[in-house]
Amino acid sequence: MAEAGDTISRRMRGLDRAFEILEFLRVKRQPMRPNEIASEIGAPRSSVYELVNLLLAQGMLDYQGGDGRVYLGRRLYYLGTAYAEQFDLMRECDRMLVRLAEETRETAQMCLLEGNKYTVAMMREGIRPFRISSNVGELVSIPWTASGRLLVSHLPDAEILALIPPEDFVLPSGRRLDPAEFIAEVRSATRDGYFTFNSEVENFTHCFAVPVHQADGACIATLCLVTPREDGLRNRDHYLDSLLAAAHEISDKLGFNVARRRVS
Repeated sequence: MAEAGDTISRRMRGLDRAFEILEFLRVKRQPMRPNEIASEIGAPRSSVYELVNLLLAQGMLDYQGGDGRVYLGRRLYYLGTAYAEQFDLMRECDRMLVRLAEETRETAQMCLLEGNKYTVAMMREGIRPFRISSNVGELVSIPWTASGRLLVSHLPDAEILALIPPEDFVLPSGRRLDPAEFIAEVRSATRDGYFTFNSEVENFTHCFAVPVHQADGACIATLCLVTPREDGLRNRDHYLDSLLAAAHEISDKLGFNVARRRVS
């Protein structure tokens, strides 16, 4: 019995390490050698080489870039496609992003929490001659984003502060955002049903975010517009109307009864 337990434990550790390798490469966004991966994640080279070979054999990793470098494999694409086909939220959000980009001519995004960070999960660029875009899948500090105020809104204050690393309150400008100020903005965004501000990440842009709610009322995603600052302020009401209508439609389908309200 003890030997069986040890075998199961080793397999679980191996699975954890394999997922860690895949996640590391996703975040790193470039091919790397197994020894480099082992060094970066602090794992024994022997176990990383063994797992990389297994993932290569299963198509979860592919060789790319020469010199034995590996990166995420094509089989992951097929798994992601199957996931997108079955998960209504992703399909509905993609449809809404197309609509938003057409209605507003601005870049539309669907954003999520990933651990203690924010990420753009899907994006449709606007039809302006000069487009504003972001890197899909890039991890960004929650306080840097308009969506961040909404994505943590279901959590108590203490859990929000426990979730966000203290260093993430230092904004790209170097200014430190007071956590109490951030919490106040979270609660204000919850009352208003949206959050807008001049971007902390991109100069000259204005960001709009509205929540997508699941049946229990938790914000599970946001729909966003990223606009040139002057245009965003000039068209604020129109952009918010488009975003709120889209988010309410998705929330309704997820079982959340939306009481449409706006605070000017």
